[in-house]
Amino acid sequence: MKDSAAITTHGLKKVFGEKVAVADLTLEVSRGEVFGFLGPNGAGKTTAVNMLLGLITPTMGKGELLGSPLGDYHTRSQVGFLPEHFRFHDWLTAREFLHLHGELYHMPGERLHTRIPELLELVGLEAHAEKKLRAFSKGMLQRIGLAQALLNEPALVFLDEPTSGLDPVGRRLVRDIIRDLRNNGTTVFLNSHLLSEVEITCDRVAFIRQGEILTTSSLQSLVEGELTVEIRARNLDQDIVRGLEHWSQNVRADGDHLSLTLRGETSIAEINRYLVERGVDVYAIRPKQLSLEDLFIQVVGTEDSL
Repeated sequence: MKDSAAITTHGLKKVFGEKVAVADLTLEVSRGEVFGFLGPNGAGKTTAVNMLLGLITPTMGKGELLGSPLGDYHTRSQVGFLPEHFRFHDWLTAREFLHLHGELYHMPGERLHTRIPELLELVGLEAHAEKKLRAFSKGMLQRIGLAQALLNEPALVFLDEPTSGLDPVGRRLVRDIIRDLRNNGTTVFLNSHLLSEVEITCDRVAFIRQGEILTTSSLQSLVEGELTVEIRARNLDQDIVRGLEHWSQNVRADGDHLSLTLRGETSIAEINRYLVERGVDVYAIRPKQLSLEDLFIQVVGTEDSL
């Protein structure tokens, strides 16, 4: 276990009867990073998070959270959690709700007195502090849930679909909060179906399918590893098109349009020179970076392939 690791697991497995919910969860999450956990519905994400939080016991394997074994009582006081499906005490006001959770954390009263207004302002609910939660919209409930997850100033916070039900302003607010958490050294374990949010927010991502981690890597290196280049040109022939295979094994030609998949931008200038030297009229070269959505489908597959 490295001192810099917030989460370390090796071979975690969870079986319910004859159903294998998680087959092999092996990963390491560094302290202070925003880590995305991605996979299709039914991939085992919720079961994996519940094991990490100590809410269920693994059938096999081992892991550590903030340097302590999974399920350690004292470590839980350093962890925040916003579940995807929450059922809050809707008869309480926003202030009362946060005060209750602060007492569950055994936070001193004087600290709660200052911390609760800080969080209500942070999530944009200071004007609704005395409103009962039953009168909150879905987006407002999401915000108060986020405030609850940050109440104890956690070293590690699990956010399951934190932007669900939020409008664009709310999603930007959550992104800003996550960015501030990272800057303050807090580790964020993020599960979201909004891949555009993950792409903006996360440092690294893991893809899980059928209960097993497929790959874990820096988001930047994954997305920047490949790009598609669209070329519009005239005077192409089959020999010239075949020559492009020197740079790409995936060359597609359709009339005056070419499409190539490259491992980075460095080959684009060489390809342009190659075409011009052979009398090709090049009208446009448009590089298109691989999106996280494209990468998700490439790694995990479509529903038909699951």
